[in-house]
Amino acid sequence: MAKAVKMADIAKVMGVSTVTVSKALSDQKGVSEELRAKIKKQAEEMGYKTASTLYRERAKQNESYTIGVIVSDRFLDKYESFYWKLYQEVATAAVQKGCFTMLEVLLAEDEENLNLPKLVQERKTDGLVIIGLLRDNYLKELMARVEIPVIFLDFHDKNDICDAVISNSYYGMYVMTNYLFNMGHRDIAFVGNVLFTESITDRYFGYVKSLYEHGIEVNPKWILHDRNPQTGRSDCDFEMELPDKMPTAFVCNNDVAAAMLVRKLEQEGYRVPRDISVVGYDNYQPPGLCDVRITTYEVDMKEMAKHTIKKMIRKISNENYKPGVTVVNGKIIYKESVIPGKIN
Repeated sequence: MAKAVKMADIAKVMGVSTVTVSKALSDQKGVSEELRAKIKKQAEEMGYKTASTLYRERAKQNESYTIGVIVSDRFLDKYESFYWKLYQEVATAAVQKGCFTMLEVLLAEDEENLNLPKLVQERKTDGLVIIGLLRDNYLKELMARVEIPVIFLDFHDKNDICDAVISNSYYGMYVMTNYLFNMGHRDIAFVGNVLFTESITDRYFGYVKSLYEHGIEVNPKWILHDRNPQTGRSDCDFEMELPDKMPTAFVCNNDVAAAMLVRKLEQEGYRVPRDISVVGYDNYQPPGLCDVRITTYEVDMKEMAKHTIKKMIRKISNENYKPGVTVVNGKIIYKESVIPGKIN
């Protein structure tokens, strides 16, 4: 069987970069019309087939689709098992539809050096799911060069360049903050690096909406970081700092942050929930961080995975496909980290 022609092969013959070939074949800016025509002619002569052509040919042969999944290693530190679980749900949903998945963990140096995933370079997949937000410049480079359908999972892009499936972060955190108010708390802090990801930002504004509806101004000293703002990691070179004046309750952007907070509070002599109440988000509490079962807003990972695979199959086959962002609701899971606060 003849070896498939790659863009790198065309670039070598033409004496240009692979990026230039990619831009020429996808009709992007940055390449003169004369050079674009030459590159397209050379590609045709060499028998190059775009990824879209390849997956349409496979579809005609009734082959199942192979879906690549990419996740940054900073989301897979020793506490962040939520994304492993989310990937497992995607893989299960894919198998149920007769498809298969291939996972690639993107290293920090790959993002910094703009090294494209091997799944993309080697054109092994029919579609690509990206779990968790990548760095802006890397995501821009990836989307400029990828030739197959892409769906973002658990984040959406502020530039609206791609379809996405997300949990209802804004509403979910609004519900959790309202729950604390209903339990009698009024001094409520937020834990999470507000602008680090779109989902954390959405959750913060859900918290703010609840505060304002209850006549409470945001206290900047009650907005706590839950990770290193440079690396995004919470498992190394990071120590959560508590405010001088303590609230009666904390609402955390995820269950890892909530568990880390509980551990920090206990180290400082506080008891949860007797002294301070804590709620989280995800309903995926990592083992070993704390012994308190944290009340949380459950993310329906199974439903998110099903939507992702359904959208991907339709996007690949171009069958009844409607682009856009799909928002999946969750629900409160009541556990043992909240007790009634004192009503002033």
